[in-house]
Amino acid sequence: MSAEFSISLMCLDYLKIREQIEILNTRADYYHIDIMDGHYCKNITLSPDFMRAVKKISKLPLDVHLMTEYPGDFIDEVRNAGAEWISPHAETINVDAFRTINKIKSLGAKAGVVLNPATPLEYIKYYAGKLDMVTIMTVDVGYAGQPFIDEMLDKIRLAKQWKKQYGYTYKISVDGSCNVKTFKKLHDAGAEIFVAGSSGLFSLDPDLSAAYDRMLRNFKAETSV
Repeated sequence: MSAEFSISLMCLDYLKIREQIEILNTRADYYHIDIMDGHYCKNITLSPDFMRAVKKISKLPLDVHLMTEYPGDFIDEVRNAGAEWISPHAETINVDAFRTINKIKSLGAKAGVVLNPATPLEYIKYYAGKLDMVTIMTVDVGYAGQPFIDEMLDKIRLAKQWKKQYGYTYKISVDGSCNVKTFKKLHDAGAEIFVAGSSGLFSLDPDLSAAYDRMLRNFKAETSV
């Protein structure tokens, strides 16, 4: 099974944004954009304006993760800013999940959802077949550098099982502590897209180009992919 990497741009060195984006443009598969409102989780990171700036210097798909209390308030804006993938948290769309997914797709974007560690996969079972991506958080939301939650491996395995059993076509993404210590167990469980942030990429070398090459070597050494 092949693997793709979505690079968490909240982990960039903000004094070197353009330089680092230009390095990543030649290597990454997606850019992971965390939109936080300071309410759903106690942090505020990137924004639609940041997305527009990235779009001026990159053609890579923007994978937008809406960590917001009211994701409906952001869907139009992030799509207009260039989002190709839009994933609200399943916990925030319980009352209008089908309407939200249909809205995202009507705008020409791919629709995903994100599940917090304490949220079971069964929470999305009635609309899983409509999704393009299921992102399983392997840390609690809001901050980089948190420890990996091993119990999420069973959730990833179940998402993979659903794909095989029901013919679902969503990609299985994992977000949180994707690094040399977790690559093998995540890949073996069924992860397809790895959100790479501080521990898996940016902390590996001050030179981001060298860090990316090291991440790929780590991944290959652990998974043989």
